[in-house]
Amino acid sequence: MNRIEIRRPDDWHLHLRDGDMLAAVVPATARVFGRAIVMPNLKPPVRSLEDARAYRDRILAALPEGSSFEPLMTLYLTETTTPEDIREAAESDFVHAVKYYPAGATTNSDSGVRDLERVYPVLEAMERHGVPLLMHGEVTDGDIDVFDREAVFIERHLEKLRPRFPELKMVLEHATTADAIDYVKSAPGPIAATITVHHLMYNRNALFEGGLRPHHYCLPLIKRERHRQALVAAATGGNERFFLGTDSAPHPRHAKESDCGCAGIYSAPAAIELYAEIFEAAGALDKLESFASLHGPDFYGLPHHEDRIALEKREWTLDAELAAGGETIVPLRAGASIGWQVKD
Repeated sequence: MNRIEIRRPDDWHLHLRDGDMLAAVVPATARVFGRAIVMPNLKPPVRSLEDARAYRDRILAALPEGSSFEPLMTLYLTETTTPEDIREAAESDFVHAVKYYPAGATTNSDSGVRDLERVYPVLEAMERHGVPLLMHGEVTDGDIDVFDREAVFIERHLEKLRPRFPELKMVLEHATTADAIDYVKSAPGPIAATITVHHLMYNRNALFEGGLRPHHYCLPLIKRERHRQALVAAATGGNERFFLGTDSAPHPRHAKESDCGCAGIYSAPAAIELYAEIFEAAGALDKLESFASLHGPDFYGLPHHEDRIALEKREWTLDAELAAGGETIVPLRAGASIGWQVKD
């Protein structure tokens, strides 16, 4: 198969940053994706409806002329978020979810939740108003091995949340383990998981291939090969609970290549093409449209796109680095050959 067409896909987990970085990276997503769930972990975070409205305006202003890309905004869950904040978000037409970060789990997560029980009244309001909870599913205890954080989160928190809030829509973001796949497959109620392209591509050996590889460093961390295989099976298996979320997260090159490098992989410039490579290798190109274009809108209660994109099997090389204002970014698969390309 040398050419496929799919309905225009959406990205259900995306970081766009702000300022010059936002202006530099948003065109890469808008080139292919029709919509994206935009993460709220700015400094300061997007906590209120007005914060989200202002951030959305900045995103729209940075889009290329003629783009129809729609940013789907989220609020950052803190221990000061109120049920009234949730009601206002639910009544808006542009806030589509609330994001839970455990405090200190990843980039700009210092304002996150330290005790989930403190936000139970907010979760009750979310369940009542139909606002999805998007979860960075890790614990941050210093005595928990960093590679086990997701599995412990499921056991310690998610298994309690699911029966307590049976109608609350939940998304386990950037699933990285077989544990997460097994839980999402079998859990009752409305639950789903996003899967990134880099967690499908790599196991944790990629962090140390020929030396330390800072541009493969992300949180949650890339895991063992058996977990990668479980993710590929879930993404390509046609289960409606799994859908595309790149977690594309740009950082300046110097911030990645430092003595305390930032977590995040910038995959947006070739995300759908790399997903196509993975699905082709799994013999499942016929499942790409469901994963990329159908399951996400169905979960969020949004329409499928009517227009389509075409991908052709043809070699091309991604630039080794990309400009972002006065900075440079190193994208995923930088300077290397990619086997599929979106036809302009």
